[in-house]
Amino acid sequence: MKAMVYERYGMPNVLTHKEIEIPTPQANEVLIKVEAASVNSWDWDLLRGKPLVNRIGGILKPKYPILGADIAGKVEKIGGEVKNLLQGDEVFGDISGCGWGGFAEYVCVREDALSLKPSSMTFEQAAAIPQAAVLALQGLRDKGQIQEGQKVLINGAGGGVGTFGLQIAKFHGAEVTCVDSTAKLELLKVLGADHVNDYTKEDFVQKGQMYDLILDVVGNRSIFEYKRLLKPKGTYVMIGGPMSLISQIMLFGPIISMIEKKNMKILIHKPNKDDQNILQELFVAGKIKPVIDRIYPLNQVADAINYLGEGKAKGKIVIHIEHLKNGI
Repeated sequence: MKAMVYERYGMPNVLTHKEIEIPTPQANEVLIKVEAASVNSWDWDLLRGKPLVNRIGGILKPKYPILGADIAGKVEKIGGEVKNLLQGDEVFGDISGCGWGGFAEYVCVREDALSLKPSSMTFEQAAAIPQAAVLALQGLRDKGQIQEGQKVLINGAGGGVGTFGLQIAKFHGAEVTCVDSTAKLELLKVLGADHVNDYTKEDFVQKGQMYDLILDVVGNRSIFEYKRLLKPKGTYVMIGGPMSLISQIMLFGPIISMIEKKNMKILIHKPNKDDQNILQELFVAGKIKPVIDRIYPLNQVADAINYLGEGKAKGKIVIHIEHLKNGI
């Protein structure tokens, strides 16, 4: 099978399109014929091995030589202990807890990581959902405890997590302000943003608005600036950002919570099949839709990751996997 492989840390040019053996599923696994996969910021971090926490299990070289956590495809083979999936089932899921491997024609995955794909959802749409949409849902619902009528700010709203976050916040009846670059504002309006802020022209921190909940995908301001934007008993949730901000939240967050009654939280990524199922139900009901900016073939994964790293993507970047007609 064809796969995009990297054997050392670096920029996307270290990725190699090569032929490797098709894996064999273990007893609790299924072999997936991958039809589509999507690119996440975690792929970018693991590829470069930065920050160093992304080298856990592989300090000098990658532990998992094939990136790609979000996949959609068809069950090709099943292990002897698999109970809930059948050959031919169309599925999707976040396989970051199963050894990664989505940027390939086939991958072995534990069945408990996979959700059934609705027939109304394309493979590309399904691949766009797992990591970004689950992060947005967990950030708003679990960490943020979003309520109807709240004022919500999403910083970095035009990417994968942000576009899902906007739609989920509107589903919960929130008034949403989105911050991003000029090129992404029209899309955010179409998706339902009540207010948009172009960070290239105005500073959202200086506008004097206050919010019940902040979902932060980029982490480009200090904890003290975010704190000023929160109403009493408000909540800040960090999904993405630098280690310096993580350190600030860990050090000063408990103090701010105790003295000012403002909650400063970090969301740790946790793949969750139940949340994937909730999101596919919202998709079928027409409440959310994946925003796909570009679709690349497998042999152009390096270009796709480069595009993600430029920060210009509107929504998700998806990889379409083509297969030989005779299969395996």
